[in-house]
Amino acid sequence: MANPRFLMAMAIVLTSVASGGEIAVSANAAEGQSWLHAIVAEENEPREFGPWKWLDEGAAYTTIEDSPSIKDAKDIVRYSTASGARNVMISAAQLTPADAPKPLEIDDYEWSKDQKQLLLYTNAQKVWRRKTRGDYWVLDRQTGKLRQLGGQAQPATLMFASFSPDGQRIAWLRRDVGATQMATNLYVEDLRTGETTQLTHDAEARRADGTGKTIINGTSDWVNEEEFDLRKAYAWSPDGKHIAYWQFDATVVKDFFLVNNTDTLYPVVTAIPYPKTGTENSSVRVGVVSSTGGATRWLTLSDSPASHYIPRLAWSPDNKELFIQQFDRAQQNLELFAVDVASGAARTVLREHSAGWIDVVDDFKWLNDGRAFLWVSERDGWRHVYAVPRTGGPARLVTTGAFDVTKVAGVDDKRGWLYFIASPADAARRYLHRVPLGGGPAERLTPAGATGIHAYDLSPDGRWAVHTASRIDTPPASTLVSVPDHRVKRALIDNEDLRKKFEPLLTRSAEFFKVTIPGGHVLDGWMLKPPAFDPAKKYPVLVYVYSEPARSTVLDQWGDDRALFHRYVAEQGYIVLSIDNRGTPAPKGSAWRQVIYGAIGVLAADEQAAALRSLAADRPYVDLDRVAVWGRSGGGSMTLHLMFRYPELYKAGMSVAAVPDQRYYDTIYQERYMGTPDGNRDGYKRGSPITYAEGLAGQLLIVGGTGDDNVHYQITEILLNRLIALGKPFDLMTYPNRSHAIDEGEGTKFHLYSTLARYLASHLEPGAQ
Repeated sequence: MANPRFLMAMAIVLTSVASGGEIAVSANAAEGQSWLHAIVAEENEPREFGPWKWLDEGAAYTTIEDSPSIKDAKDIVRYSTASGARNVMISAAQLTPADAPKPLEIDDYEWSKDQKQLLLYTNAQKVWRRKTRGDYWVLDRQTGKLRQLGGQAQPATLMFASFSPDGQRIAWLRRDVGATQMATNLYVEDLRTGETTQLTHDAEARRADGTGKTIINGTSDWVNEEEFDLRKAYAWSPDGKHIAYWQFDATVVKDFFLVNNTDTLYPVVTAIPYPKTGTENSSVRVGVVSSTGGATRWLTLSDSPASHYIPRLAWSPDNKELFIQQFDRAQQNLELFAVDVASGAARTVLREHSAGWIDVVDDFKWLNDGRAFLWVSERDGWRHVYAVPRTGGPARLVTTGAFDVTKVAGVDDKRGWLYFIASPADAARRYLHRVPLGGGPAERLTPAGATGIHAYDLSPDGRWAVHTASRIDTPPASTLVSVPDHRVKRALIDNEDLRKKFEPLLTRSAEFFKVTIPGGHVLDGWMLKPPAFDPAKKYPVLVYVYSEPARSTVLDQWGDDRALFHRYVAEQGYIVLSIDNRGTPAPKGSAWRQVIYGAIGVLAADEQAAALRSLAADRPYVDLDRVAVWGRSGGGSMTLHLMFRYPELYKAGMSVAAVPDQRYYDTIYQERYMGTPDGNRDGYKRGSPITYAEGLAGQLLIVGGTGDDNVHYQITEILLNRLIALGKPFDLMTYPNRSHAIDEGEGTKFHLYSTLARYLASHLEPGAQ
């Protein structure tokens, strides 16, 4: 039986929301507030420093600060890195267009190389995940003139504007008004004359009746954006004479239709070219065009462009070659091409192969005036950094040892140092290290004794860094530090107000633990314990899962609203915990990560269940008769796996935005870890939770958004049909027209978390026994 006080308080909270009343009730009514409401409030997102930019190789930086003269406006302020001397570089008044009532809001900005021109991004609007379309303005600091780019372009139709290397021109993309975001052309605007040159002319959006082509220039199609994080898909040459750009032909990709039933009298249908596993992908190619206009030279790397991916490219410093990463469809073979821009001739610089999968190399950086480059590879079983001659030849290890480099933080080519993030002894933390570019022992720069997750943005000269650190119990704080001695020069932002606000939920620190499962595998986890915890008693458990290769859950860092929700649940009398099984992206070597290849979800579920049993054997206060599980996206899928395959262990589950049948997800993500359905029928069957639906015995809540462009609500309906056919009872919460995040619309986040909390309390009694 559920805790009556908790259920009553939840009912009061939900009634208050339904009636539009003031939210002032929590699980502890005497506190006079709703922690759930506080958790989901937008103002509780940690504040970040900036947006800020390094200037003069790191001798100075700019950031935005409140204007003292204009309410709710921002100045752009310059600081001397060494001395802290401050001056207003651009005032809010200078960012006020003629006849405008107030200054422009700053979403982001970019300086020209000589700092005489400022490119301002404002009115940012979402394109799928991120705000990548909006308006762009340029301020000439010498004349004070502020003008909008794009001529007669409609509001919020420009994308990815960027200065030419000399700062005299700006390239940008424009969406056609009334078309989908899948039709963009590339333009260059001359800041001296105001003249705009259209570089591409063949962008096209498929018509409503399904006829016509889908051609995208300079940005990517849905699946490449989502799974390769490829958004700005063009690059200036270092001398500014040419632009290389991607073109996606998504004509053969079948449309998936999202139906918006809620915003207009009649439904609005949005068609998205979305390639599901085993279906045809976009054809992708790279072209080079003169930045003053003319014909595009297309670079041929493959006879079957629809069977390959091109996620990254980079210009050589001498403008002569493009270095292009090309994957086969299975993402098991990567070929790095150097393509002569003048002739189009391509040569292979290096190849990578894996029996599992290969990750995109984002840490490609030039060394020694372009005679070599940095490369990241797992060819020896660990994610290491290599130096590779531009002409090809043997790759030389820069980092050595049995550990993974999680990120290249910076390169000081002049002084011969590589800075990188790693945590050789503790997969839940991240620290800054450096190693000589010529090879040698690594040196940890993050001070000894510091724990948590540490991120660094190094200055171009390698002497300074903006250091951001957080722990699972401590919101992020940013400081300016000198490198390599790591001395704090000044505090930038501390989020102390956020820590104080949630202090009542942070009184008990999270515990990190290790658990050994059969086979001798040691998994990492964290645990939150309820108030007045008594180890001699037994407590119900809520397990939070993700468990797939895209994300780890066991990290010593401040989380999002989910993490605060877990704190809230612990306060109600539950143990909340999470465990990273093998196959998650922990820095434990490629064998750890790729053991799940071909059967994603299968081993993960087995290890989640085994870990919970092992934990209960070591800690008798873990009540195996009262276990619930929840997760979102991949975690929603794992929730289904555990509820269907281990019903004797998991009594209740809340599955949010899950993929019950892997055949219905996109090509790039699912095929990376599974191959194609035709080539791995058994793996897809075993990896899909729907296969085991007849095993459901506990209480299951299924949650989905009908406007989810990522994990389509279609897959949820397929699971519902299967459970109905089996006669299995379940509960369903549908969020009309919400995306994968389920956070659009007033009250949505609060409703989601209060629904999860209510479901948990209704089916798993809180408190010690």
